[in-house]
Amino acid sequence: MKIEIDENSGFCFGVINAIRTAEEYLSKGEKLYCLGDIVHNNEEVNRLKELGLQVISYEEYQQLHNVTVLIRAHGEPPETYEIAKKNNITIVDSTCRVVLNLQKKIRDKYIQNPNHQILIYGKEGHAEVVGLLGQVHGNGIVLSSIEDIEKIDFSRSSILFAQTTQNLTTYNTLIQEIKNRYNQIGTHAQLEAWDTICRSVAHRAEEIATFAQKFDKVIFVSGIKSSNGLYLYDICKKNNPSTYFISHPEQIHQIEFLSNDNIGICGATSTPMWLMLKIKNEIEKQN
Repeated sequence: MKIEIDENSGFCFGVINAIRTAEEYLSKGEKLYCLGDIVHNNEEVNRLKELGLQVISYEEYQQLHNVTVLIRAHGEPPETYEIAKKNNITIVDSTCRVVLNLQKKIRDKYIQNPNHQILIYGKEGHAEVVGLLGQVHGNGIVLSSIEDIEKIDFSRSSILFAQTTQNLTTYNTLIQEIKNRYNQIGTHAQLEAWDTICRSVAHRAEEIATFAQKFDKVIFVSGIKSSNGLYLYDICKKNNPSTYFISHPEQIHQIEFLSNDNIGICGATSTPMWLMLKIKNEIEKQN
């Protein structure tokens, strides 16, 4: 039996930065809160909780005073910072620089083009999308699928952005569908589309498709709440039908392995490398 872990899998640089920052604070014995799960992976969240990180909801955050709170890589709306100022909360801002650039671009375009619609291609309710909507005071339209273009008023011009972790191919299809609809109506209104998808995330789709094809079985490791995980798992499954989605090492025992299996282990941008290593060890112990 051969087992290989995908060297390109694991945390993206934004998540690495947020976790490293949390670990630095906690290593000094300082009390640190995190607004929402620092990453969409329960195993990693639980590891950091054991180190002392306290995860709080937005409602709990509003009640806190004189504490230190970590902002995760997904980013936050301006209101979060206003509450911090009001309640004397020290913010440790770990917003991913790609997300920060996107927030600024959306904010600037909204101010410069008050009569345009702001469109955001992303997952409704996702932390990053909530932060992006906050840049335009909630005056944006979230498109989660091609069908959602019916929300658009095609008599008005629109400016389109994408959540940084979205599928690039689907985004390009969405752009074309919206442009086609504008052309069909034949008004002076038009679409201005910005490519705001993180390239390190976009390239993972191509890499993981190639990786999956090399093995008899693929173990895809991800938290069930990770949008990126579900997206990459689907790509793995299409390229290798013998792909198994697991979130915990204990789930390995539900999979039957053969002594001559060539096994690949990979994961999402929210999957820690230590978890994939632990799963590799579990497979080796089982066989």
